[in-house]
Amino acid sequence: MRIVLLGAPGSGKGTQAKRLMEKHGIPQISTGDILRAAVASGSELGRKAKAVMDAGQLVSDEIMLGIISERLDQPDAANGFILDGFPRTEQQAQDLEALLERKGQPLDAAVLMDIDFDVLTKRLTGRRTCSKTGKLLNIYFSPKEEIEACLQAGGELVQREDDREETIAKRLEVYRSQTEPVIAFYRARGKLRTIDADGSMDEVTERLEAALAAPGRGSGLGS
Repeated sequence: MRIVLLGAPGSGKGTQAKRLMEKHGIPQISTGDILRAAVASGSELGRKAKAVMDAGQLVSDEIMLGIISERLDQPDAANGFILDGFPRTEQQAQDLEALLERKGQPLDAAVLMDIDFDVLTKRLTGRRTCSKTGKLLNIYFSPKEEIEACLQAGGELVQREDDREETIAKRLEVYRSQTEPVIAFYRARGKLRTIDADGSMDEVTERLEAALAAPGRGSGLGS
C-alpha cells in the first residue's frame, strides 16, 4: 500500500494515518517529522535543510524530495508507506510521481479526507485546554459534563493563539488554494479516492479502508 493522505487541518489525517500504520505495518511518513529527523541526524541533506531554516527560509522542494527519497529507502517502507503533508502543490505532486516511478514504487492512491469547512472551523476554533487538568476539550463537540467538570474544578478553558478564528480562516484558505490543483492532478490520473471525514474515528476508518479496498483504481492496496 503506497498512498498519499490529503486533507485540511483538522480533517483527521494524522489520526487515520496512525490507524493504517498499526493495521498494515507500514510507516506514516510525515514530512515535518522526517525533516526534523534529518536535521537531527546531521546528514548532508539535513545540514542543508538546517542552514535554510536557520536563515529563516523555506526548505526547497529539491531538498524535501531528497529527504523523502532517503526515508523511502529505509527497510520499513519496503512494503508501502503513508505520506502525510506532502505533496502540497501540483509541482510537488509531479516531482513526487517522477521520484516514485524512478524507484519502481508508483503511488497506489491519493485519498482526500473531505469535510465541510464549517465543521473544520468548529473543530479548530472550538479547541480548548482545561487550565486545571490539561484535558483537551472542544466547546462545540465535547460532552457538556466534561466542560462543566473542568469549570467546577476551578479551571478555565484556554484557547491557543493559533486556534483563533482569523488564523484558522487564513490556514484553510491557503489549504484550499494550494490543494485544489493537487486534487485535480490525482483525479486526472485516476488515483483520487474521496471519503467523508465527518463522523467518529471508527466510522472514518471504516470508510477509509473501504475506499482503499475498492477495485478499479490503483493496485496493490492490500499491502
